[in-house]
Amino acid sequence: MKTTPRRDQLSDSDYLVAITAGDVAGIGPEVVLRALTEGQAIKNCGPVLIGHPEIFRRAAKLAGISVSLSELDTQLPSPDEFRDSSLKAWNSGEIACWNPAGDAVCTAPLCRVSAVAGDAAFQYLVNAIELVQRRCVDAIATAPLNKEALSLAGHHYPGHTEILAEKCGVSDFAMMLHLPESAIAPWRSLVRKPGSNVPFELAASHGISIAHVTLHTAIADVPNLLTVESVSEKVHLMSDFLRRIHCDRQAIAVCALNPHGGENGLFGGEEASIIEPAIEHCRATLPNVSGPYPVDTLIRRAIAGEFDGIIAMYHDQGHIPVKLIGFDAAINITLGLPIVRTSPTHGTAFDRAWNPSTPANASGMREAIRMAVSLAKTSRFF
Repeated sequence: MKTTPRRDQLSDSDYLVAITAGDVAGIGPEVVLRALTEGQAIKNCGPVLIGHPEIFRRAAKLAGISVSLSELDTQLPSPDEFRDSSLKAWNSGEIACWNPAGDAVCTAPLCRVSAVAGDAAFQYLVNAIELVQRRCVDAIATAPLNKEALSLAGHHYPGHTEILAEKCGVSDFAMMLHLPESAIAPWRSLVRKPGSNVPFELAASHGISIAHVTLHTAIADVPNLLTVESVSEKVHLMSDFLRRIHCDRQAIAVCALNPHGGENGLFGGEEASIIEPAIEHCRATLPNVSGPYPVDTLIRRAIAGEFDGIIAMYHDQGHIPVKLIGFDAAINITLGLPIVRTSPTHGTAFDRAWNPSTPANASGMREAIRMAVSLAKTSRFF
């Protein structure tokens, strides 16, 4: 009887990535298809589209993309049969497409919030999670969903990250944004000055990664959500990620919460009572952890090459610099899961979606798929 191969028995072309359509009213279907067919298209894995094939065909026609889909049986077969069918399609010049959510999504209004699109996006995600848990695929890359549409459909989650954590049964997880080195390189040359105290040979070369201690929550709630344990957990999750992308230096900087790092308590005491003790705790096993640093200067130091990973205290503290530097190229990676999940960092872009005069940029989705394959090779899930 044939058995599903272990990861160390797979060649690059054998890896399968489930790619969800996200909210179909937005740019998700378009960026997925562009990532797989245009420019530096993905060649080293087999994609499996999770969504309605008619939606993908509509997106392809509107964007002028030539694509042939191979529709998989809606009744989920065995992992071996699923893998074989998906890889056979890819090797034959087609893209496998699996629709686990019925036909209602075809009636979803475009470019605006709707419960029908929100429910379909949820179903695509939870079924993609099941695919990787059953070893039908090796990783997940997700197109953006809309949180309001999700809520209208009765799925009350702040976003992808929390759904993934619940379905995977984990409580120690983090949202991390990653900018690949190709997106950072032009900025590095701008901020590295003659006489820099960061020797070129020691500077970062694996991009910049920023993990968040708190996620989708009100700013007023952030101080009460910070603990020594929560900060320490995120540092260790970051270290694990850097190890998996073969970053040996693992220089991790921890952000201060308050302006100027709190000015020794003048602007707040969280640095002394929470963040500094967490850093000291981590240094027992991770000597290259340092901080807390004021964020306004920390980001420049990271771009110059002083740090590989950054731990932000709240959502916008990490998101703003990443999206300023490389909005289209940045990706989101969920740390702490027993499976691999990546995504672009942009949203559904209802204001630009389904409009041939405003083509979507697929570089983030393309990088998300590439990173999904890279991380799948080092995953401990199997």
